[in-house]
Amino acid sequence: MEGPSGGLVRMSGTHAAGGFWTRYVFSRDHKVIGIQYILTAMAMGLVGGALAAWIRVQLAWPGSAGISPEQYPSLVTMHGTLMIFFVVSLALVSGLGNIIIPLQVGARDMAYPFLNMLSFWTVLPACPLMLASFFVPGGAAAAGWTAYPPLSALKGAIPGSGWGQSLWLLAMALFIASFTMGGLNFVATIFNLRARGLTMMRLPLACWTYLVSSILGLLSFPALTAAAIMLLLDRHAGTSFFVPSGVVIAGQVQAHQGGTPLLFQHLFWFLGHPEVYVLVLPALGIAFDVIAAFSRRPPHGYRITVWSLIVVAVLGMVVWGHHMFTSGMNPYLGKYFSVVTLLITLPFAAIGVNLVASLWRARLRWTPAMLWALGLISAVGTGGLGGVYLGNATADLHFHDSYFVVGHFHFMIGMVTLFGTFAGIFYWFPKLTGRLMNERLGRLHFWLTSLPMFALFFLMHLQGLRGMMRRYYEFSQDYVAPVLWLQPVLTVLAFVVFASQALFLINFFRSPFRGESAGPNPWNATTLEWTTPSPAPHGNWPDETPSAWRGPYEYSRNGNESDFELQSAPAAPGVLPSKR
Repeated sequence: MEGPSGGLVRMSGTHAAGGFWTRYVFSRDHKVIGIQYILTAMAMGLVGGALAAWIRVQLAWPGSAGISPEQYPSLVTMHGTLMIFFVVSLALVSGLGNIIIPLQVGARDMAYPFLNMLSFWTVLPACPLMLASFFVPGGAAAAGWTAYPPLSALKGAIPGSGWGQSLWLLAMALFIASFTMGGLNFVATIFNLRARGLTMMRLPLACWTYLVSSILGLLSFPALTAAAIMLLLDRHAGTSFFVPSGVVIAGQVQAHQGGTPLLFQHLFWFLGHPEVYVLVLPALGIAFDVIAAFSRRPPHGYRITVWSLIVVAVLGMVVWGHHMFTSGMNPYLGKYFSVVTLLITLPFAAIGVNLVASLWRARLRWTPAMLWALGLISAVGTGGLGGVYLGNATADLHFHDSYFVVGHFHFMIGMVTLFGTFAGIFYWFPKLTGRLMNERLGRLHFWLTSLPMFALFFLMHLQGLRGMMRRYYEFSQDYVAPVLWLQPVLTVLAFVVFASQALFLINFFRSPFRGESAGPNPWNATTLEWTTPSPAPHGNWPDETPSAWRGPYEYSRNGNESDFELQSAPAAPGVLPSKR
């Protein structure tokens, strides 16, 4: 129906707020569900961070961590699994995505609120299920976060190949189901519930990145689902999808025959490499929105960025083989994967250049959100440079499975995504709570996290250049002796990073009660979420939903009393915005 000013009051996806249980526990409000995801990710992040600290103690002072060589692979496996799937994915994609998308497109909720609630309550049991694997006979899964066969396919291969690996697979199945439901909801909401006048080329770049990453996830996760099902059949039904003949464990030849572990690698990395962009792209989108608000400038090259995102998505689906250069693939196939991997750096570089160019002649406001966004730009540039080397088949033969890979991976999946998450939480925190986070604590948290992180992962590249291999329990005084002195240094840096997260937790949980009150638009930003009160009520807008009359970043407009125009501000009296 039409509102008094001609805009549409769309009631799609509305539902009653209900009592305590339906408002805060089994809620269908996208904002509450987003907070639930973020709180879950925080809890899992504490566990994942503690595992990282445990690993670093063993590497710095061998034998002092109280773990055996057989237990060490379980720590590495569970650290990687928790941080990638149960921290970054839940906080950045599922959490912030739930909060941002309906508000930025002018919708009252997600397209399918019940499905949205179901997606959270599907992944929540996966968390204790994954952690329970530490307490079963044999311990937690130990085949790496990639779960390569035959270690993951044969129950007796290593201690963690028993119940621990089975629980790992069951927890991942729940995660995949949840992530798929969430991705479907994101795509349906952006396509179908946009405000009147909000054409695709008026979408904020944060929404564009969530749209592209959701489509990537929907296209690539089925491969991992199929691989997980076949792996379970190999483990429990006697099939041989991934186990070749002649495998000997404890002096006994296994009955499996005819399978190939490389099939699993292809299926895994068909998801594994797009997953990089599923996580990194939303962080870049958040950085664009934050930089625009705190530089008072529209992002440079909006349309170029949008088309670059699409090109990255297309090419991202066909470059998975660069993770398998050392698997013995045909050299001509290796050349193909090298070429397309280098090609994808072009649109990705265009996005990075546009981020940097957005700072040209800007009036910067040094909020913590802005600091995290600027740190993200540095992490993308540094981590992306390492990817150029690893994308080349010849160079990768030397760097593969070394600490060069660990440093690169942590720059991209660790720093870029976490920096984007922190920027987004600080930026949209007033919209959820009506209060601002403490800026002094925020700045201190930024410096105590970012500087040690940069040093930590950069120095890992140097260890990799010397030939130090990852996942080793202990290093002897041989060819890596010149870089062994770095191990205690890196461990101290890791402990500083881990400890500094206490500042964020204090800020996050204190600010809703003690933080400075925020108005509807404390940052003088332009997109539609800043047209609703803070905190945003159930249904997001107390009256009619807004209409979009202009682009998402109307900053520094000459001739205006203020330096910005809200996206919902009419372009001219009596003129309705165009339809989608």
